[in-house]
Amino acid sequence: MAYMVPEVIRTSAAAGERLLFRTLEEYLPSDYMVYYEPEIEGRRLDFVIIGPDLGLVVLDVKDYTPAALLQVDHDQWQLHGAAGRVEIVRNPYNEARDNARFVAQQLKQDEQLIQPAGKLRGQLKFPCGCGTVFTRLKQADFIKYDLYEAIAREFVLCRDEVDPEDAAFSADVLIEKIHAMFTVWSSSRYYLTTADIRAIRQHLFAEARISAEFRQPADDQDQLLLSLRHIKTTDSYAENRDGQSGDDQRKRRGAVGCGNAAKLAGRARTLAKQYPDWKLLVLCRDAARSLTLEQTIEQLMNEPEDLLDLIRLEEQKAGAAVASNIEVFGFYEWLRAVLNARVTDIPVLIGKLDQHEAILPTYDAILIDNVQDFEPEWLKLLGLVLNPELQGNPLAGDRAQTNSLRGRSRILSMNYRNTAQIAQFAWDFYQRHSALQDTVRSGSVDGVDIIPPYSTHRKGPEPVIARCDRFTDEIKRVCERIAFLHNEKSISYADMAILYRVKDNYQFSYVDTIRRALTEAGMPYYWVTENEDAKKRLERAHDSIKISTIDGAKELDFRAVFVVNVDSMPFPLEAAEEKEVSLFYIALTRALDWLYVSYSGESKFTAYLDEVLEQRSRKGKASKKMG
Repeated sequence: MAYMVPEVIRTSAAAGERLLFRTLEEYLPSDYMVYYEPEIEGRRLDFVIIGPDLGLVVLDVKDYTPAALLQVDHDQWQLHGAAGRVEIVRNPYNEARDNARFVAQQLKQDEQLIQPAGKLRGQLKFPCGCGTVFTRLKQADFIKYDLYEAIAREFVLCRDEVDPEDAAFSADVLIEKIHAMFTVWSSSRYYLTTADIRAIRQHLFAEARISAEFRQPADDQDQLLLSLRHIKTTDSYAENRDGQSGDDQRKRRGAVGCGNAAKLAGRARTLAKQYPDWKLLVLCRDAARSLTLEQTIEQLMNEPEDLLDLIRLEEQKAGAAVASNIEVFGFYEWLRAVLNARVTDIPVLIGKLDQHEAILPTYDAILIDNVQDFEPEWLKLLGLVLNPELQGNPLAGDRAQTNSLRGRSRILSMNYRNTAQIAQFAWDFYQRHSALQDTVRSGSVDGVDIIPPYSTHRKGPEPVIARCDRFTDEIKRVCERIAFLHNEKSISYADMAILYRVKDNYQFSYVDTIRRALTEAGMPYYWVTENEDAKKRLERAHDSIKISTIDGAKELDFRAVFVVNVDSMPFPLEAAEEKEVSLFYIALTRALDWLYVSYSGESKFTAYLDEVLEQRSRKGKASKKMG
C-alpha cells in the first residue's frame, strides 16, 4: 500500500477522485508516496506520485462524461456545461504538463536534487512526468471519439484502468502506464534515495499544512493512571467485565461512546468502588470527549456487580448513581472551572506550586484519556495536584522504590493480555524510543515515574529475536517455528499471526514471499488486510494463520505472533516517528504467550534489538561462569 498524504481523502471529494485515491493506495508499492491536492506556492494540484524507481508524476483528474464532449483538439476542449452552455477549457494534458514543469522548477532550487556537473548540470537528477486521469471515460470511449488524437495514449488513464472492479483492470498495467508518463528519457536511470524524498517533501509539501502534528489514534496507546498511592491490581476478570459491561450498556441504551471510553470508564469504576474515599479525576483533551466519558462512567456505576450492589443502587436516589468522588473534565474545562486558569497560566501555576505559594485541589488518582495529546507541561501540573499524603508501598519493580515518593507520581498501564516477559519486552522498547518518554530523564515526565505494564500471574518464554541474512530466511525460520508450536505445543493455526509493516516495495513483495512459503509448507493462511472486505470476512475460528499489517491487527490478539521485516521500521516515509514506535509496541503486545521478532536489514529499531541480543548473550555467558 502506498503512503498517502493525507491518510484519508476528504468526504467532499468527487467520486472519481475517491476511486483513484483508493486504487493508488492499494496497488502502488509501499515505498511510494501519493499526495492528494497538495498546494505548492499557491497552485493546487490533483495528485502527485513519488517513487524511488519512478521519480515524480503529476496527475490531473477529470470527470468528463462522453455526453459532455463537444469538440476536442491539442489546445482546447469544448464541453456541454451547466444550463446547456458551452464551456471552453484547456486540454487536460497541457494543464498537467504545465503543473509538472512548475513542480520541477521549484525542485531545481535545491542543490541536493539537481545534477552538479556535465551537460545536464542544473537539471533534476530524476524524471518529472505528468498524466491525465478520466474517471468517467473508458478506453473504448477514447477510441470511439478519437480522443487519443488530442492526448497521446501513454499520458492517459481511463476508468477501466483505475477501477479494480472493472474486468479490464490490471495493477501491473496501471503501474507500467504511470512509469511511462515522461517526455524525456535518460539511458542512466536514477533512483530516489530516502534523503531525496525527504528533500522533495520539505520543499514542496509541508506536512504541517496537511496533517498538522502527529496525534496518536485512540487505540494506539492505553490510557494512563497517575497516583501517588499503592494501587491494588484488579484481576483480569474484573477488568474485562468492566470493559464488556460498557459495551453492553451502550448497545442497550444507545449512549455515545467508543471502546477506549469503556476501558477508561471501567478503570474509573473499579477504583471508585475499591477506594470509595479517594477523590478521582478523569481527564481528556476536549469537552465533547469528556461528555462521552461521563455518560459511560455513569452507566457503569449503575450496573450492579452483585446482589448487594444491586440493593445499594436501588436504595440510592434517582440521578445520584454516579459516585461523587469522580470528576470528569476536558483539560481546558478543568483549568477554567476548577483552577480558574487558562493554558497560558500553567507556567505561573507550576512555579507557585513548586514554591508552595498556591493551594489547589488535590486528587488521589488522575486517569488520562489519550495521554499523547497532553503536553509535558500539562502532565507536570497534574503531577503537582496529586495528594502526596498517605503514600503506600511502591509497586514491585518500581525504579524509584528506594527514593522518597513525596511529590512524585506513577503512570500505571494495566496489562492482562500478555505474559510478563512479553509485556516487559514491549515496554522496555517503548521507554527507549517514545517521544513522550524522551522528554524526561530516566523514564520520568517531570517527576512522573513510568511503571511498565505487567501481569501479576502469567509467565512465559522470553520473546525470540532472530537476525537473518535475507527476508526469505526470516520466513523460512518463521515456518519452522509455526510447525514446532503447532505440532509440539498443540497451538492451532488460528491462534497464530504474522504481522508486517509494509506489504512491498518497488523491488520485492514481502506478502507474496510469506504466502508462497506458507503454501509450500502446507500451512493454511488468511490474509486479513488483503483488501477492504477481507477483515470483515475474518473468522477467528477458521483454522488458518492470519497475515496482517500491524495496523490491521490492533483489535486482535493471538497466542503466537511473528513480527517480520522489522528493518522496515521506523518507516522512512512516515514523518512522525512516534507513530512508528506505537505501531511496533502494538505489534509486540498482540502476542499472548509466544512472541517472535525477525529482521534482515538495518534500522533504528533493529539496532535496539541487536543490543538486546548482545545483552542476552553476555548474561548467558555470565550465568555459565557462575554455574
